Amino acid sequence: MADSPNKPSKLDDSFLAGLADLKKVGRYEIIYKIGQGAAGIVYLGRDPYIKRYVAIKISRPTSERGKERFFVEAQSAGRLNHPNIVAVYDLGVYNEFCYITMEYVEGHTLEKVCRAKKLLPPRQALETMFSVVNAFDYAHKEGIIHRDIKPSNIMVDVMGNAKITDFGTAQMTEETSEMGVWGTPSYMSPEQLQEEDIGPFSDIFSLGCVFYEILTGKQAFPGNNNFSIMYKVTNEEPPPISTLRKDLPPAVDQILKKALAKKKQDRYQSCMDFAYDLKFVLRGLGHSRAPKKDKVQDAIDFIHNVPFFRNFTKGQVAEVANVGEILKFEKGQDIVKEGEIDDHFFIILSGRTKISKSGQQVAVLSSGECFGEMAFIACQPRVATVTADTDCMLMRISATLFDRSPPPVQLRFFKNFATILVRRFS
Repeated sequence: MADSPNKPSKLDDSFLAGLADLKKVGRYEIIYKIGQGAAGIVYLGRDPYIKRYVAIKISRPTSERGKERFFVEAQSAGRLNHPNIVAVYDLGVYNEFCYITMEYVEGHTLEKVCRAKKLLPPRQALETMFSVVNAFDYAHKEGIIHRDIKPSNIMVDVMGNAKITDFGTAQMTEETSEMGVWGTPSYMSPEQLQEEDIGPFSDIFSLGCVFYEILTGKQAFPGNNNFSIMYKVTNEEPPPISTLRKDLPPAVDQILKKALAKKKQDRYQSCMDFAYDLKFVLRGLGHSRAPKKDKVQDAIDFIHNVPFFRNFTKGQVAEVANVGEILKFEKGQDIVKEGEIDDHFFIILSGRTKISKSGQQVAVLSSGECFGEMAFIACQPRVATVTADTDCMLMRISATLFDRSPPPVQLRFFKNFATILVRRFS
């Protein structure tokens, strides 16, 4: 297995000696060491200017080419801005070392719940994977492949939100086929192991491995050494999930079968497709059978009468309903909170909401109106808190899933969306 120039196989004594009694890196104060791996050491640090805690990862490239690549990779990761991706703040050089400064996530990695006695409930596991796959859809659209996806590279913060880390070791899409083997064998795709061209489909295979493990507590391709693992990845199928967990719907087997297909052309061709199938299963959890056709039609008729959707055809309403979900909130319940980051957009189907900034009410929205537009378009932090002023029913739409809607539906949607914004700010 080829080693990348900027990923030493182990931390030698000179590496550790060079960081002994480390107190400061750049402008960042070192508080204590968080962890250590083959690629370097991670410290908890503090930015004295912005007054925030940061994670500082320090590595030592073994060549000038390796150092150049480190900066290219970190810069590409630094332009990612997504609620489920650990943000990269800064990078620099300290003596012979390179460092990257990232968002500090207080919590644990997915490894903690990849154990038989600590498995997540089905819904929580699926929701976690949906968030992760959604984030990878965004990264892939930005032209970045991770190449080293595994449970230890996915954090879960104290609020239960998934955060993908180590994008600083990722590669730009157009460069990935030249970089050789990189990753952890148990989570690598067959084409990675065989040093063939890779792309988003390779990350999708790795995501399938992680999904399998958080559902079962077992690796999809276990082995006593790298050679046995590599053989299983390229030649064997993992036991069907239905033989290991009886509380999961049959569709999960099909999702994993597609994500873990040996041939890349047989896998999901985008994380958007992967996320769509996860959302489909999530909708069905807790229901023993599909809703009756007349109930579905009643829902479409109701939504069609909401002002936002009156110029849609019923077929177009059905398309939007297919990528959205209907949620109910009780009076006084917060729907979104100021400062949160996600990519959901809301349309009020019934009831009334109030908008507050810094604790001060600034507006009231009622049936047919929408909110969450900046998070939906640009994944920016919520600029206000939205609270149910009465009992409410809302439609929540994910930006990732909405991208699957037919172009005429998207065009109609954004025209109405723009009309509301113009009216609101005029």
